[in-house]
Amino acid sequence: MGGGGGSGTGFAALQNQTTDLCNASRKIKAKEIEACLKAFGKRPTEYKVAVDGLSIYVAESNPVKELSLAQLEGIFTGKIKNWKEVGGSDSPITVYSRENSSGTYEFFKEHVLKGKDFASSAQTMPGTAAVLQAVAKDKTGIGYGGAAYGVGAKHLLVKPDDATPGIDPTEENVLSQKYPIWRYLYVYVNPAQDKGEIAAYLNWIRSDEGQKIVKDVGYYPLPANLRQK
Repeated sequence: MGGGGGSGTGFAALQNQTTDLCNASRKIKAKEIEACLKAFGKRPTEYKVAVDGLSIYVAESNPVKELSLAQLEGIFTGKIKNWKEVGGSDSPITVYSRENSSGTYEFFKEHVLKGKDFASSAQTMPGTAAVLQAVAKDKTGIGYGGAAYGVGAKHLLVKPDDATPGIDPTEENVLSQKYPIWRYLYVYVNPAQDKGEIAAYLNWIRSDEGQKIVKDVGYYPLPANLRQK
């Protein structure tokens, strides 16, 4: 996909036929499939290409080490406003989020906020790297992003519920789906274009060699049963 801007932008480019491949961090929506059917008469082909664990990031100096999914929902919807409510110091929480065209934003809203809106005070950042930079400099900040990023800020352990210990977003925990905030990453392609170099690329990215690169850029390789033999 040329350019950034998130999954929504990529699906729009696929419909307008200004891109051959659309990278997406969420599944295509029904209305996007409809737009593709209108544009090129076919449903785009979906390929799973990697697994991602979404990490929760705070500043290195933040004493909090773990949060439950319920606490994360409270913080990101604005119900929990002070770090002391979750075992931290007495300071207001600053929420950093992604823009609403981002698949990461939609995934987080659906899976962690259960469809509720982000706090109106949340600061919107244009990418995960920007979220991380903001959180690293703001000792009251909290943000989220792919496990691939993590320079300058620390990630928290996440508890699926109050009774379960916090889980680290390691490869093993993400692939076994023990870590609760995980997703597949996809590539969508117009089936008419799915030949020649594009088909070769899609086969390669799901081969052992391609999956090694997935790992080098900071995502997790697909489980063996989903790879290209």
